[in-house]
Amino acid sequence: MSAKDSDNQEPCGRRHGLRLRHLLTGLLLFVSLILLLILIIWLVLRPSKPKFYLQAISIYQLNITGAGGAAPNLLTAVLQTTLSSRNPNDRVGIYYDDLRAFAAFNGQRITTSAPLAAGYQGHHDVAVWSPYLYGASVPLAPYLAAALEQDRATGLLLVELKVEGRLRWKVGTWISGHYRLQANCPAFLTVSNGAGETPAFRFQQQLSTCTIDV
Repeated sequence: MSAKDSDNQEPCGRRHGLRLRHLLTGLLLFVSLILLLILIIWLVLRPSKPKFYLQAISIYQLNITGAGGAAPNLLTAVLQTTLSSRNPNDRVGIYYDDLRAFAAFNGQRITTSAPLAAGYQGHHDVAVWSPYLYGASVPLAPYLAAALEQDRATGLLLVELKVEGRLRWKVGTWISGHYRLQANCPAFLTVSNGAGETPAFRFQQQLSTCTIDV
């Protein structure tokens, strides 16, 4: 190879490397602009958390065996609840996935989880669920059993309806990844004076707003 041929190849190699760098720079700039556009849209349409409300809760059975004795404290409970959720967003939809509800007393779960129907919630749409919650021979710590018996004797009982699951945001055709959802709905229950199928404790408020963590 002559010196002239070698001199001709060096500019060609430099031009090829320069074109490659320009191509990579343009590609990175394009990707950066797309990501910036998504970020701007997300900030403009920043979604608000869904609103959950406890509408009704009734306790049909609440029995403790072994309370005050040496035997284990076991709770049997049957509850019926009605809760709703509302999407407050104007331009952001919500997909609910794997929703489950259960009842708790003083932070301890007293029923098994009941599945809630999953699905899509459009702008300002409302969803309503009315699950039954069951607890069969749920072990209670002695202090919890004593507190529950005392509250039941006074005729005023505070329980919590909790919802756990996952959600996804939808903006146009774009759907986000999963976000963990937790809702906590406190309810003060009072003794019902009825008999038979009438619940022993009934929720007296018209509506209770739940705290939401996403």
